[in-house]
Amino acid sequence: MSVRIRLRRIGKNPKGKPHFRVSVLDERKGRDARVLEELGFYNPLNGDAKINKDKIEAWIKKGAQPSVTVKSFIKKDLKKIKGE
Repeated sequence: MSVRIRLRRIGKNPKGKPHFRVSVLDERKGRDARVLEELGFYNPLNGDAKINKDKIEAWIKKGAQPSVTVKSFIKKDLKKIKGE
């Protein structure tokens, strides 16, 4: 199974106010495919990202590939933990 961890736009947001969920999806099913698991959310307006790191690590160990944006969230969270 080719699985990706990526952002998915949610809700009927007013124009200019996007919100995203960090989701695990089967890459072969397409954009509107059924979500395997929700791992967190991201608000680009204030830069707030809440991601369940344990679940992301578990999915990566299973072979899931994070998108470029999700990789950047993971790196930023690691820097916060280490105090850099």
